[in-house]
Amino acid sequence: MAAYYEQFRQDLKRLPFDADGLVVKLDSLEEHRLLGMTARSPRWAVAFKYPGQQATTLLKDVVFSVGRTGTITPAADLEPVFCAGVTISSATLHNFDEVKRLDVRPGDSVVIERAGEVIPRVVKVAKPGVPRAPEVQPPKACPVCDGKVFREEEMVAYRCINPSCPAQVKRGLLHFSSRDALDIEGLGEQVVEQLVDSGRVKDFADVYSLTKDDLLKLELFADKRAQNLLDHIEASKQRPLSRLVYGLGIRQVGDKTARDLAESFPSLDRLMSASQEDLERVPQIGPIVAESVANFFRQAQVERLVAKLKSASLTLVEPARERPAGGALAGKSVVFTGELSSMTRDDAEELVRLHGGTAVSSVSKKTGYVVVGKDPGSKADKARQLGVAILDEDAFLKLVGEE
Repeated sequence: MAAYYEQFRQDLKRLPFDADGLVVKLDSLEEHRLLGMTARSPRWAVAFKYPGQQATTLLKDVVFSVGRTGTITPAADLEPVFCAGVTISSATLHNFDEVKRLDVRPGDSVVIERAGEVIPRVVKVAKPGVPRAPEVQPPKACPVCDGKVFREEEMVAYRCINPSCPAQVKRGLLHFSSRDALDIEGLGEQVVEQLVDSGRVKDFADVYSLTKDDLLKLELFADKRAQNLLDHIEASKQRPLSRLVYGLGIRQVGDKTARDLAESFPSLDRLMSASQEDLERVPQIGPIVAESVANFFRQAQVERLVAKLKSASLTLVEPARERPAGGALAGKSVVFTGELSSMTRDDAEELVRLHGGTAVSSVSKKTGYVVVGKDPGSKADKARQLGVAILDEDAFLKLVGEE
Protein backbone atom coordinates (compact mmCIF):
# COMPACT_ATOMS: atom_id res chain seq x y z
CA MET A 1 0.00 0.00 0.00
CA ALA A 2 2.84 2.40 0.87
CA ALA A 3 4.48 1.78 -2.50
CA TYR A 4 1.24 2.42 -4.37
CA TYR A 5 0.70 5.61 -2.38
CA GLU A 6 4.06 6.94 -3.58
CA GLN A 7 3.49 5.75 -7.16
CA PHE A 8 0.06 7.39 -7.39
CA ARG A 9 1.51 10.74 -6.31
CA GLN A 10 3.02 11.01 -9.80
CA ASP A 11 -0.24 9.93 -11.45
CA LEU A 12 -2.12 12.83 -9.84
CA LYS A 13 -0.76 15.20 -12.48
CA ARG A 14 -2.33 13.14 -15.27
CA LEU A 15 -5.83 13.06 -13.82
CA PRO A 16 -8.48 15.20 -15.60
CA PHE A 17 -9.62 16.51 -12.20
CA ASP A 18 -8.07 17.70 -8.92
CA ALA A 19 -7.38 15.13 -6.19
CA ASP A 20 -5.54 15.35 -2.88
CA GLY A 21 -5.23 11.70 -1.86
CA LEU A 22 -6.46 8.13 -2.03
CA VAL A 23 -9.34 6.30 -0.37
CA VAL A 24 -8.74 2.58 0.18
CA LYS A 25 -11.84 0.39 0.63
CA LEU A 26 -12.46 -3.27 1.31
CA ASP A 27 -14.18 -5.00 -1.61
CA SER A 28 -16.34 -7.40 0.38
CA LEU A 29 -19.81 -6.13 1.24
CA GLU A 30 -20.00 -8.81 3.94
CA GLU A 31 -16.90 -7.33 5.57
CA HIS A 32 -18.52 -3.89 5.30
CA ARG A 33 -21.44 -5.22 7.32
CA LEU A 34 -19.22 -6.89 9.92
CA LEU A 35 -17.00 -3.86 10.44
CA GLY A 36 -19.85 -1.34 10.49
CA MET A 37 -19.52 2.41 10.81
CA THR A 38 -18.76 5.01 13.44
CA ALA A 39 -20.88 8.13 13.79
CA ARG A 40 -18.58 9.91 11.32
CA SER A 41 -17.00 7.35 9.01
CA PRO A 42 -17.01 3.72 7.82
CA ARG A 43 -14.56 1.27 9.33
CA TRP A 44 -14.06 -0.41 5.96
CA ALA A 45 -12.43 2.58 4.26
CA VAL A 46 -9.47 4.82 5.05
CA ALA A 47 -8.17 8.02 3.41
CA PHE A 48 -4.50 8.70 2.65
CA LYS A 49 -3.84 12.39 1.99
CA TYR A 50 -0.89 13.92 0.15
CA PRO A 51 0.93 17.02 1.41
CA GLY A 52 -0.71 20.28 0.33
CA GLN A 53 0.51 21.97 -2.84
CA GLN A 54 2.65 25.07 -2.34
CA ALA A 55 3.37 28.25 -4.30
CA THR A 56 5.49 31.39 -3.79
CA THR A 57 4.13 34.91 -4.11
CA LEU A 58 4.47 38.48 -2.79
CA LEU A 59 2.94 39.50 0.53
CA LYS A 60 1.50 42.92 -0.24
CA ASP A 61 0.12 43.68 3.22
CA VAL A 62 -1.15 42.22 6.48
CA VAL A 63 -4.79 43.17 7.04
CA PHE A 64 -6.99 42.73 10.10
CA SER A 65 -10.56 41.42 10.35
CA VAL A 66 -12.89 41.50 13.36
CA GLY A 67 -14.98 38.44 14.24
CA ARG A 68 -18.29 37.94 16.05
CA THR A 69 -16.70 37.93 19.52
CA GLY A 70 -14.36 40.83 18.72
CA THR A 71 -11.32 38.68 17.92
CA ILE A 72 -8.96 40.53 15.60
CA THR A 73 -7.42 38.12 13.08
CA PRO A 74 -4.47 38.96 10.81
CA ALA A 75 -4.56 37.82 7.18
CA ALA A 76 -2.09 38.00 4.31
CA ASP A 77 -3.03 40.16 1.32
CA LEU A 78 -1.19 38.43 -1.52
CA GLU A 79 -0.24 39.00 -5.09
CA PRO A 80 -2.68 36.54 -6.77
CA VAL A 81 -1.05 33.15 -7.45
CA PHE A 82 -2.38 29.86 -8.85
CA CYS A 83 -2.11 26.94 -6.40
CA ALA A 84 -3.90 23.58 -6.20
CA GLY A 85 -6.48 24.48 -8.80
CA VAL A 86 -7.45 27.95 -7.62
CA THR A 87 -6.12 31.51 -7.68
CA ILE A 88 -5.26 32.66 -4.17
CA SER A 89 -5.11 36.33 -3.18
CA SER A 90 -5.37 36.05 0.60
CA ALA A 91 -4.35 33.54 3.28
CA THR A 92 -4.85 33.18 7.00
CA LEU A 93 -2.13 34.09 9.49
CA HIS A 94 -4.20 32.73 12.41
CA ASN A 95 -3.07 35.11 15.18
CA PHE A 96 -0.35 37.59 16.10
CA ASP A 97 1.80 34.96 17.80
CA GLU A 98 1.92 33.16 14.44
CA VAL A 99 2.81 36.40 12.66
CA LYS A 100 5.72 36.84 15.07
CA ARG A 101 6.83 33.21 14.69
CA LEU A 102 6.84 33.43 10.89
CA ASP A 103 8.28 36.96 10.96
CA VAL A 104 6.29 37.85 7.83
CA ARG A 105 6.29 41.49 6.70
CA PRO A 106 4.84 43.38 3.73
CA GLY A 107 7.18 43.12 0.76
CA ASP A 108 8.39 39.59 1.61
CA SER A 109 8.11 36.68 -0.82
CA VAL A 110 6.22 33.96 1.05
CA VAL A 111 5.41 30.29 0.55
CA ILE A 112 1.69 29.50 0.75
CA GLU A 113 -0.06 26.16 0.99
CA ARG A 114 -3.66 25.04 0.73
CA ALA A 115 -4.08 23.25 4.06
CA GLY A 116 -6.19 20.18 3.37
CA GLU A 117 -6.52 21.54 -0.18
CA VAL A 118 -9.08 24.02 1.18
CA ILE A 119 -7.79 26.83 3.42
CA PRO A 120 -4.73 28.78 2.19
CA ARG A 121 -2.10 29.54 4.81
CA VAL A 122 1.34 31.12 4.88
CA VAL A 123 4.03 28.51 5.54
CA LYS A 124 7.23 30.59 5.68
CA VAL A 125 9.14 33.53 4.26
CA ALA A 126 10.91 32.53 1.03
CA LYS A 127 12.81 35.79 0.56
CA PRO A 128 12.70 38.89 2.77
CA GLY A 129 11.84 42.21 1.15
CA VAL A 130 14.61 44.72 0.41
CA PRO A 131 14.60 46.99 2.30
CA ARG A 132 12.60 45.05 4.86
CA ALA A 133 9.41 46.54 6.28
CA PRO A 134 8.97 46.99 10.06
CA GLU A 135 7.59 44.08 12.08
CA VAL A 136 3.79 43.67 12.02
CA GLN A 137 2.32 44.77 15.36
CA PRO A 138 -1.14 44.07 16.82
CA PRO A 139 -3.41 47.11 16.38
CA LYS A 140 -3.84 49.41 19.35
CA ALA A 141 -7.35 50.32 18.20
CA CYS A 142 -10.03 48.27 16.41
CA PRO A 143 -9.57 48.54 12.63
CA VAL A 144 -13.35 48.81 12.17
CA CYS A 145 -14.66 51.04 14.98
CA ASP A 146 -11.44 52.48 16.49
CA GLY A 147 -12.48 51.02 19.86
CA LYS A 148 -10.14 49.71 22.53
CA VAL A 149 -8.24 46.47 21.92
CA PHE A 150 -7.54 44.13 24.80
CA ARG A 151 -5.57 40.89 25.18
CA GLU A 152 -6.65 38.63 27.99
CA GLU A 153 -3.95 37.18 30.21
CA GLU A 154 -2.62 33.83 28.91
CA MET A 155 -4.76 34.12 25.75
CA VAL A 156 -3.55 34.41 22.16
CA ALA A 157 -6.34 36.56 20.78
CA TYR A 158 -6.56 40.35 20.75
CA ARG A 159 -10.16 41.56 20.97
CA CYS A 160 -12.13 44.70 20.29
CA ILE A 161 -14.13 45.29 23.48
CA ASN A 162 -16.68 47.66 21.95
CA PRO A 163 -19.95 45.64 21.80
CA SER A 164 -21.37 48.13 19.29
CA CYS A 165 -18.54 47.56 16.81
CA PRO A 166 -20.29 47.20 13.41
CA ALA A 167 -18.16 44.18 12.47
CA GLN A 168 -19.20 42.37 15.63
CA VAL A 169 -22.84 43.39 15.19
CA LYS A 170 -22.90 42.01 11.64
CA ARG A 171 -21.36 38.66 12.49
CA GLY A 172 -23.28 38.46 15.74
CA LEU A 173 -26.56 39.12 13.96
CA LEU A 174 -25.88 36.33 11.46
CA HIS A 175 -25.31 33.99 14.41
CA PHE A 176 -28.40 35.34 16.21
CA SER A 177 -30.58 34.58 13.18
CA SER A 178 -29.02 31.17 12.39
CA ARG A 179 -31.08 27.98 12.36
CA ASP A 180 -29.94 26.72 15.79
CA ALA A 181 -30.57 30.14 17.37
CA LEU A 182 -33.59 32.33 16.53
CA ASP A 183 -33.93 30.82 13.01
CA ILE A 184 -34.85 34.00 11.12
CA GLU A 185 -34.98 32.87 7.51
CA GLY A 186 -34.12 35.63 5.05
CA LEU A 187 -31.80 37.54 7.37
CA GLY A 188 -28.70 36.64 5.39
CA GLU A 189 -25.33 38.27 4.95
CA GLN A 190 -26.28 40.85 2.31
CA VAL A 191 -29.37 41.95 4.23
CA VAL A 192 -27.40 42.23 7.49
CA GLU A 193 -24.68 44.27 5.75
CA GLN A 194 -27.22 46.79 4.47
CA LEU A 195 -29.17 47.01 7.72
CA VAL A 196 -26.05 47.66 9.83
CA ASP A 197 -24.31 49.95 7.32
CA SER A 198 -27.46 52.07 7.03
CA GLY A 199 -27.57 52.49 10.81
CA ARG A 200 -31.05 50.96 11.02
CA VAL A 201 -29.83 48.01 13.11
CA LYS A 202 -27.33 48.62 15.90
CA ASP A 203 -28.05 45.51 18.00
CA PHE A 204 -30.07 42.28 17.87
CA ALA A 205 -33.20 43.85 19.32
CA ASP A 206 -33.43 46.42 16.52
CA VAL A 207 -34.46 43.58 14.19
CA TYR A 208 -37.80 43.45 16.01
CA SER A 209 -38.61 47.09 15.27
CA LEU A 210 -38.06 46.82 11.50
CA THR A 211 -40.97 47.85 9.31
CA LYS A 212 -41.83 47.01 5.73
CA ASP A 213 -40.84 50.53 4.71
CA ASP A 214 -37.40 49.97 6.26
CA LEU A 215 -36.91 46.82 4.22
CA LEU A 216 -38.23 48.26 0.97
CA LYS A 217 -35.48 50.88 1.13
CA LEU A 218 -32.91 48.09 0.79
CA GLU A 219 -31.72 47.01 -2.65
CA LEU A 220 -32.86 43.39 -2.53
CA PHE A 221 -36.43 43.77 -1.28
CA ALA A 222 -39.80 43.89 -2.96
CA ASP A 223 -43.13 43.73 -1.13
CA LYS A 224 -43.43 39.93 -0.87
CA ARG A 225 -39.88 39.32 0.28
CA ALA A 226 -40.15 42.10 2.86
CA GLN A 227 -43.35 40.61 4.27
CA ASN A 228 -41.83 37.11 4.39
CA LEU A 229 -38.88 38.37 6.43
CA LEU A 230 -41.17 40.26 8.81
CA ASP A 231 -43.22 37.07 9.27
CA HIS A 232 -40.07 35.08 10.11
CA ILE A 233 -38.96 37.77 12.55
CA GLU A 234 -42.36 37.63 14.25
CA ALA A 235 -42.24 33.83 14.46
CA SER A 236 -38.79 33.97 16.07
CA LYS A 237 -40.28 35.67 19.11
CA GLN A 238 -41.69 32.30 20.15
CA ARG A 239 -38.36 30.47 20.27
CA PRO A 240 -37.51 29.06 23.71
CA LEU A 241 -35.00 30.68 26.02
CA SER A 242 -32.27 28.15 25.17
CA ARG A 243 -32.28 29.27 21.53
CA LEU A 244 -32.02 32.93 22.57
CA VAL A 245 -29.16 32.23 25.00
CA TYR A 246 -27.27 30.46 22.22
CA GLY A 247 -28.08 33.28 19.79
CA LEU A 248 -26.67 35.94 22.10
CA GLY A 249 -23.21 34.60 21.29
CA ILE A 250 -21.87 34.36 24.84
CA ARG A 251 -18.28 33.16 24.79
CA GLN A 252 -17.87 29.49 25.76
CA VAL A 253 -21.63 28.85 25.32
CA GLY A 254 -22.67 26.50 22.52
CA ASP A 255 -26.15 25.17 21.85
CA LYS A 256 -25.89 22.30 24.37
CA THR A 257 -24.59 24.56 27.16
CA ALA A 258 -27.39 27.01 26.34
CA ARG A 259 -29.94 24.19 26.87
CA ASP A 260 -28.32 23.22 30.19
CA LEU A 261 -28.47 26.84 31.37
CA ALA A 262 -32.06 27.32 30.27
CA GLU A 263 -33.19 24.11 31.96
CA SER A 264 -31.58 25.17 35.24
CA PHE A 265 -32.67 28.84 35.02
CA PRO A 266 -35.91 28.67 32.96
CA SER A 267 -36.41 32.45 32.64
CA LEU A 268 -34.01 35.08 31.38
CA ASP A 269 -34.44 37.11 34.55
CA ARG A 270 -33.36 34.14 36.68
CA LEU A 271 -30.38 33.46 34.45
CA MET A 272 -29.28 37.09 34.51
CA SER A 273 -29.46 37.25 38.30
CA ALA A 274 -27.55 33.98 38.82
CA SER A 275 -24.13 34.39 40.44
CA GLN A 276 -21.04 32.57 39.23
CA GLU A 277 -21.45 30.17 42.15
CA ASP A 278 -25.08 29.49 41.15
CA LEU A 279 -23.99 28.77 37.59
CA GLU A 280 -21.26 26.37 38.68
CA ARG A 281 -23.88 24.23 40.42
CA VAL A 282 -25.29 23.27 37.02
CA PRO A 283 -23.84 19.77 36.37
CA GLN A 284 -22.40 20.63 32.94
CA ILE A 285 -21.04 24.09 33.80
CA GLY A 286 -17.45 24.61 34.95
CA PRO A 287 -15.81 27.75 36.37
CA ILE A 288 -14.65 29.12 32.99
CA VAL A 289 -18.11 28.95 31.43
CA ALA A 290 -19.75 30.21 34.62
CA GLU A 291 -17.45 33.23 34.74
CA SER A 292 -18.08 34.00 31.06
CA VAL A 293 -21.87 33.87 31.49
CA ALA A 294 -21.87 35.90 34.70
CA ASN A 295 -19.61 38.58 33.20
CA PHE A 296 -21.73 38.76 30.05
CA PHE A 297 -24.94 39.54 31.90
CA ARG A 298 -23.24 42.11 34.15
CA GLN A 299 -22.57 44.40 31.19
CA ALA A 300 -24.70 47.55 31.06
CA GLN A 301 -25.19 47.23 27.29
CA VAL A 302 -26.50 43.67 27.74
CA GLU A 303 -29.03 44.92 30.28
CA ARG A 304 -30.17 47.53 27.73
CA LEU A 305 -30.39 44.86 25.04
CA VAL A 306 -32.49 42.59 27.24
CA ALA A 307 -34.83 45.48 28.07
CA LYS A 308 -35.38 46.03 24.33
CA LEU A 309 -35.98 42.30 23.77
CA LYS A 310 -38.58 42.33 26.54
CA SER A 311 -40.30 45.31 24.91
CA ALA A 312 -40.37 43.32 21.65
CA SER A 313 -42.33 40.56 23.46
CA LEU A 314 -39.91 37.67 23.00
CA THR A 315 -40.70 34.52 24.97
CA LEU A 316 -37.63 34.66 27.29
CA VAL A 317 -38.62 31.44 29.09
CA GLU A 318 -37.82 27.76 28.62
CA PRO A 319 -40.77 25.36 28.46
CA ALA A 320 -40.61 22.61 31.05
CA ARG A 321 -39.21 19.49 29.42
CA GLU A 322 -41.51 16.54 29.94
CA ARG A 323 -39.54 13.70 31.44
CA PRO A 324 -41.31 10.35 31.83
CA ALA A 325 -41.66 9.68 35.53
CA GLY A 326 -41.10 5.98 35.03
CA GLY A 327 -38.50 6.24 32.26
CA ALA A 328 -35.69 3.72 32.12
CA LEU A 329 -33.22 6.43 33.15
CA ALA A 330 -35.45 8.44 35.50
CA GLY A 331 -33.31 10.20 38.07
CA LYS A 332 -30.09 8.80 36.57
CA SER A 333 -27.12 10.72 35.20
CA VAL A 334 -25.30 9.19 32.23
CA VAL A 335 -21.75 9.82 30.97
CA PHE A 336 -20.58 8.85 27.48
CA THR A 337 -16.96 8.11 26.64
CA GLY A 338 -15.39 6.81 23.44
CA GLU A 339 -16.79 6.78 19.92
CA LEU A 340 -20.32 5.47 19.37
CA SER A 341 -20.99 3.46 16.21
CA SER A 342 -24.77 3.70 15.71
CA MET A 343 -25.51 7.32 16.63
CA THR A 344 -23.94 10.67 17.28
CA ARG A 345 -23.15 11.86 20.79
CA ASP A 346 -25.94 14.47 20.55
CA ASP A 347 -28.46 11.77 19.57
CA ALA A 348 -27.34 9.58 22.46
CA GLU A 349 -27.71 12.43 24.95
CA GLU A 350 -31.16 13.20 23.58
CA LEU A 351 -32.13 9.56 24.20
CA VAL A 352 -31.04 9.98 27.81
CA ARG A 353 -33.27 13.04 28.18
CA LEU A 354 -36.23 11.33 26.49
CA HIS A 355 -36.02 8.47 28.99
CA GLY A 356 -35.94 10.71 32.04
CA GLY A 357 -32.21 10.93 32.66
CA THR A 358 -29.55 13.62 32.50
CA ALA A 359 -26.48 13.48 30.25
CA VAL A 360 -23.42 14.79 32.10
CA SER A 361 -19.75 15.09 31.17
CA SER A 362 -17.91 14.02 34.34
CA VAL A 363 -17.97 10.84 36.42
CA SER A 364 -18.71 10.87 40.16
CA LYS A 365 -20.08 8.48 42.76
CA LYS A 366 -23.56 9.79 41.92
CA THR A 367 -23.29 8.87 38.22
CA GLY A 368 -25.87 6.28 37.21
CA TYR A 369 -24.17 4.78 34.17
CA VAL A 370 -21.07 5.26 32.06
CA VAL A 371 -21.61 4.22 28.42
CA VAL A 372 -18.40 3.23 26.65
CA GLY A 373 -17.81 3.25 22.91
CA LYS A 374 -14.69 2.60 20.87
CA ASP A 375 -11.44 3.78 22.50
CA PRO A 376 -12.94 4.98 25.81
CA GLY A 377 -10.93 7.48 27.80
CA SER A 378 -10.10 7.94 31.46
CA LYS A 379 -13.78 8.27 32.38
CA ALA A 380 -14.17 4.50 32.02
CA ASP A 381 -11.22 3.93 34.39
CA LYS A 382 -12.69 6.36 36.91
CA ALA A 383 -16.07 4.62 36.69
CA ARG A 384 -14.41 1.28 37.56
CA GLN A 385 -12.58 2.85 40.50
CA LEU A 386 -15.83 4.34 41.85
CA GLY A 387 -17.91 1.24 41.18
CA VAL A 388 -20.20 3.01 38.70
CA ALA A 389 -22.15 0.73 36.35
CA ILE A 390 -20.57 0.53 32.87
CA LEU A 391 -22.61 -0.24 29.74
CA ASP A 392 -21.48 -0.85 26.20
CA GLU A 393 -23.46 0.76 23.39
CA ASP A 394 -25.70 -2.27 22.78
CA ALA A 395 -26.56 -2.56 26.48
CA PHE A 396 -27.42 1.14 26.62
CA LEU A 397 -29.74 0.86 23.60
CA LYS A 398 -31.39 -2.22 25.10
CA LEU A 399 -31.91 -0.39 28.39
CA VAL A 400 -33.80 2.43 26.67
CA GLY A 401 -35.67 0.09 24.33
CA GLU A 402 -33.89 1.19 21.15
CA GLU A 403 -31.98 -2.03 20.31
